[in-house]
Amino acid sequence: MGDDHMRVGVEAAAAATVNDHSSSVDHRKEVDIYPLSCYYFGSKEAIVFKDETLSDRINRMKSNYAAYGLRTSVEAVILVELFKHPHLLLLQVRNSIFKLPGGRLRPGESDVDGLRRKLSRKLSASEDGNETEWEVGECLGMWWRHDFETLLYPYLPPSVKKPKECIKLFLVRLPESRKFIVPKNLKLLAVPLTQIHENHKTYGPIISGVPQLLSKFSINIIDT
Repeated sequence: MGDDHMRVGVEAAAAATVNDHSSSVDHRKEVDIYPLSCYYFGSKEAIVFKDETLSDRINRMKSNYAAYGLRTSVEAVILVELFKHPHLLLLQVRNSIFKLPGGRLRPGESDVDGLRRKLSRKLSASEDGNETEWEVGECLGMWWRHDFETLLYPYLPPSVKKPKECIKLFLVRLPESRKFIVPKNLKLLAVPLTQIHENHKTYGPIISGVPQLLSKFSINIIDT
């Protein structure tokens, strides 16, 4: 009798675990993505980049930190479908550096307003954002620079009281159609998540970590 009760208890616990797992899967947030062919891609005038050495960049960060404090940047995770697989939109600079669309916030600017401004500047015909509304969603993750010369980390240790930079990643959902107008000196690429995953050497730690950040979402490919 005791063994039978124990067996029933174990089976009930196993069933509850399966049900909890199923429930958690069912309640994952959803992201609808559309085929790359739904979107139009064009070009506009080139934007000016600061041509500086690493030393110049560090000095500029120190100067800006002294004037404004913590540097905060916002970047967009934008997905499309190609060959029945989710792809991430990346900007390529000088045929070598890959970046998520986005950039540094102005003093006093909110995360959402700043990201919309940056997306309009780099991906839309009009920089004022009047022609395109960007649906900025959840913050997926944050990266921190502990001091001016160190790498970025996905956490902030309690011992670091005055970090120098914070980068926030936001999910940006696309509508069924949109025009992407990109500066001539940038390339907008659709890269499969399987190619990006843990590919630190090519894409760096932030971009290569995006597939893991998306694991809590159910990605739905919408056929048009």
